[in-house]
Amino acid sequence: MVVGTENMEAVPEDKGGEILKPRTDKREYRRIVLKNSLEVLLISDPETDKCAASMNVSVGSFSDPKGLDGLAHFLEHMLFYASEKYPEEDSYSKYISEHGGRTNASTSREKTTYHFDINTDSFDEALDRFAQFFIKPLMSADATMREINAVDSEYQKNLLLDSRRLDQLKKHLSREDHPYHKFSTGNMKTLHVWPQAKGVDTRSELIKFYDKHYSTSIMHLVVYAKENLDKTQGLVEKMFQEIRNTNKMIPIFPGQPCIPDHLQVLVKAVPIKQGHKLTVSWPVTPSIRHYEEAPGSYLGHLIGHQGEGSLFHTLKTLGWATGLHAGEAYLTMEYSFFDVSVDLTDAGHEHMQDILGLLFRHITHLQQSGVSQWIFDELSAICEAKFHYQAKRDPFSYAKSISTNMKIYPTKHWLVGSSLPSKFNPAIVQKVLNELSPSNVRIFWRSKKFEGQTDKTEPWYNTAYSVENITEFTIQEWVQSAPDVRLHLPVPNVFIPTDFSLKEVKDTFLEQNIFPVLLRKTSFSRLWYKPDTKFLIPKAYAKIDFNCPLANTSPDALVLSNIFVWLLVDCLKEYGYYARAAGLNYGLSLSSNGLELYIAGFNHKLRILLDAIMQKIAKFEVKPDRFAVIKETITKGYQNIKFQQPYEQAMSYCSKVLQDHTWPWTEQQDAHTHLEAEDLVNFVPMLLSRTFVECYIAGNVEKNEAESMVKHIEDVLFNDPKPISRPIFPSQTMTNRVVKLGTGMKYFYHQEGSNPSDENSALVHYIQVHQDENAMNGKLQLFRLIAKQATFHQLRTVEQLGYITSLSQSNHSGVYGVQFIIQSSVKGPGHIDSRVESLLKDLESKLHKISDEEFMSNVTALIDMKLEKHKNLNEESSFYWREIKNGTLKFNRKDEEVAALRELKKEELIDFFDEYIKIDAPNKKSMSIYVYGRKHLEEMASDKDKVTSPFIEIEDIVGFRKSQPLYGSLKGWNQLKL
Repeated sequence: MVVGTENMEAVPEDKGGEILKPRTDKREYRRIVLKNSLEVLLISDPETDKCAASMNVSVGSFSDPKGLDGLAHFLEHMLFYASEKYPEEDSYSKYISEHGGRTNASTSREKTTYHFDINTDSFDEALDRFAQFFIKPLMSADATMREINAVDSEYQKNLLLDSRRLDQLKKHLSREDHPYHKFSTGNMKTLHVWPQAKGVDTRSELIKFYDKHYSTSIMHLVVYAKENLDKTQGLVEKMFQEIRNTNKMIPIFPGQPCIPDHLQVLVKAVPIKQGHKLTVSWPVTPSIRHYEEAPGSYLGHLIGHQGEGSLFHTLKTLGWATGLHAGEAYLTMEYSFFDVSVDLTDAGHEHMQDILGLLFRHITHLQQSGVSQWIFDELSAICEAKFHYQAKRDPFSYAKSISTNMKIYPTKHWLVGSSLPSKFNPAIVQKVLNELSPSNVRIFWRSKKFEGQTDKTEPWYNTAYSVENITEFTIQEWVQSAPDVRLHLPVPNVFIPTDFSLKEVKDTFLEQNIFPVLLRKTSFSRLWYKPDTKFLIPKAYAKIDFNCPLANTSPDALVLSNIFVWLLVDCLKEYGYYARAAGLNYGLSLSSNGLELYIAGFNHKLRILLDAIMQKIAKFEVKPDRFAVIKETITKGYQNIKFQQPYEQAMSYCSKVLQDHTWPWTEQQDAHTHLEAEDLVNFVPMLLSRTFVECYIAGNVEKNEAESMVKHIEDVLFNDPKPISRPIFPSQTMTNRVVKLGTGMKYFYHQEGSNPSDENSALVHYIQVHQDENAMNGKLQLFRLIAKQATFHQLRTVEQLGYITSLSQSNHSGVYGVQFIIQSSVKGPGHIDSRVESLLKDLESKLHKISDEEFMSNVTALIDMKLEKHKNLNEESSFYWREIKNGTLKFNRKDEEVAALRELKKEELIDFFDEYIKIDAPNKKSMSIYVYGRKHLEEMASDKDKVTSPFIEIEDIVGFRKSQPLYGSLKGWNQLKL
């Protein structure tokens, strides 16, 4: 809404009432409108360690000019470069990176969002740099072609992603005169080749687009600051009032993307990856128009439910599906789609008509039975509890989410959006429910089995597909011939919390101790405990690691352990779905030494869920039909490993070289192929026969409750007359050890990319430095902070090697290093590696010339980053659990590393670089992993020929690893005393 005149000061006008915020939220909020009509939400959080800002511009790819697909996305890229006030290229990103922050931006159909966060003491300048994008950006001619290359590299990266391919196929099969039909990413052809052929200058069109659309009248800004609201308001008024207001209205795109020609169709498409997926889609009235009545949430809850009697439970029991999701997608104020997506088994693929018949029968039943008040009330109660007791989020994502809400909702609901259903209106829900009809449907069916059976190709991602018309009569026949099974509504959810009281910490020692304490230790288990005295919300966090020495002794053991975990998850789905719906999340996963359970959320019913999971473990049975389904699913997972992005493959090879006791996925796949249900029946008792249980329990849980939970776990596993488990022997303590690369050595590993269709190549240039030690950790992290933006600027911005370009710190079981990661479709890994070497020479010069002021600025930024407080219980618990899991137990790690940084001298950092990082450093240990895409495969032989003494070529990863010395393990928990 446009408010204000040239002579008005910003006013805290309130449009729509007081802002509704969670009961536990202590932050202050203020809506203001600047004299240029920019609508702003100010947030004051005196406790924050990071400040943030997000600008949402209500224009996106729907506004791309004809013949310039991707222009809005391209503009999003270009604004990051420079401004008239700050003309140095990439100086915005450089400033924020060097002061502990991050930046990002995204373009969607009807909006473009720019956001950043930064250490609090650097916020003012960062905000000014940010504001200049919207006042006087440069968008230089020199940068234009380079950033078109970056957009094209992003497009190339996404070419083989099935999610992108299906999304574009849906758009392709819609009205050509509706903007939904467009190709929104853009690439070299749409932004350079085709415009140039028509005599169109892309940069001129870019500037026209910016001038036409970027107006305060369609912008919404969120500023998240540490200072009080008045001071922040003054800052915002000063910095943002120069943004132009052309009084442009928010673009509206009326009409539906799909006309009858695009409905009642069955689209068969060939995916990249193995697996079958069925997506049933209906154009519906957008729920956003009725967000308090929440028809989309209500229907998604019922159709997507996974409890007993649900559609998913029926399909799972029949062996036809492994997953189901229902809900609205691609919604705008003008149109929306309601999608039901089903992950099919091979048998489910053969029963597609029966599955659709059951789906439409279920929908018909819901239409006839009416909208239920108690189900809506239950959904409302769950959402209310989640909103009012939500964990505090990082300012970066929080500011972004609110800025996008500001366009859609009245001021009162900027924070809550559509997440709080509050008005029961059966007619509105019934209207959307009735739109889920056979006459209104689009069915997308993906499977590799359709290869050679299609007759069309989508032009942007080259997806092969075919289209058939499906009549209402045909669907009715499927309904009548589907299996005669009884579907019913969910039962009342017993996991909905009703007790939100906070537990009192009565033990003075526990209350004063800011770190986890070892509360209990037996030969069976160990309990770390940390009551919540900081976040003060009724939630808890439990992590339980079942250390089973047999879990990873061979590829066969690892695969069987994995199937065991999958089957546990499978048998918990129906019961556990209620817990998840009520805000009590859980997960079971395979760990490096057994299986790991986590439960996090409202503490009220947490113990009930834990007991149920322990019973499933204790009473585990191998059901042959479920074993077959899970084995099939995992088989497809192994087959799809080859479709990983090349940089992911390179990172995986790097980990396999370094991490002891890991098995090649090809061996795992071979083992998996030959295993049967009987093998698992015999294996699970052996797996659990020797176990040690490591526990961490934190949050709104009393000391005796935590002890009782662990005692119960012990009773289930160890204290039966015929116990499932016995304590592990001291010699069976599981350790994770890492290969110690040779000092002064350089290793190479060359490998063809696993997907022959992928043109992208990748490099991981890894430098191993040291084992966990405070002073060395600080030096390594400081080098990375100084070098990170320089790496991105040189290799991505200047040399345009690839969209994926990063410098990151690596941590393999406490062995630290750095790794340069680059994926490219324009250059092979050998050339990229030579550019990294050249960059290292530039970094050497940069470090040797660094001023005292710049050095101290970076040290201060790193210290601020380390002293950043945990924002919520999950974040804090993850940090402490990592220390427990790794065996380092440095709960005060941040303080110790900060103390070391405060003593660090510039000369010591330079000496560190000269000794471990620079070209030919005396103690350097490095390894380059080359993965070759189709475009550069012919370079592999000549690259390998260049590896001559003293360089070492790794021919066989496992053989190399076994021939190398290992770092000692950091784990020593068995010696800990209470």
